[in-house]
Amino acid sequence: MTLPDPLVVIALTIESQDVFERACIPVLYTGVGKINAAWTLTRKLSEYRHAKQSLPLVLNFGTTGSRCLPTHTLVACNTFVQHDMDVSGLGFARGTTPFDELPARLEFPVVFPDLRHAVCGSGDAFVTGEPAVGCEVVDMEAYALAKVCTLEGATFACVKYVTDGADHAAGDDWQANLHRAAEKFIECYRALTEKRDE
Repeated sequence: MTLPDPLVVIALTIESQDVFERACIPVLYTGVGKINAAWTLTRKLSEYRHAKQSLPLVLNFGTTGSRCLPTHTLVACNTFVQHDMDVSGLGFARGTTPFDELPARLEFPVVFPDLRHAVCGSGDAFVTGEPAVGCEVVDMEAYALAKVCTLEGATFACVKYVTDGADHAAGDDWQANLHRAAEKFIECYRALTEKRDE
């Protein structure tokens, strides 16, 4: 059996609203947070290696909060940081993983040149305030996915839909805007796959 390329990766089924399933497009759901994301994607990429199949374009769709971009903005992210990594007590800059060979900012080639681009900051917290590390959008998985792809040698692309302002109303706004996000995600998927097939 041929494994999918691109490989669509989304944290939760609620974020896709079944639009990919209705279109018979397989999705890898990781669960919430950096650990779940890293573990789930690493296991999946090992299936490609076991099947002696080239690694896919890993295509992450997800919702995001932003303190600077309007709600309903669709952004492509190709730069990723950890907004919750804080070892400043030992003299390390916020966002830097101590003694890690990889840089604090992970960057990938642009895959969606027609979309607005933003730096994505990931952390194991649902952000309702200003993130401690400079970024324009916040989520809970993308940095982990980006790091796995960097270490495994896979190409990574990420599209986020701003559902909320990362503020006191973020929880309610996130839930209210999920259906709009899902429709935008599948539009991006179809545009990308059509372009790759040309």
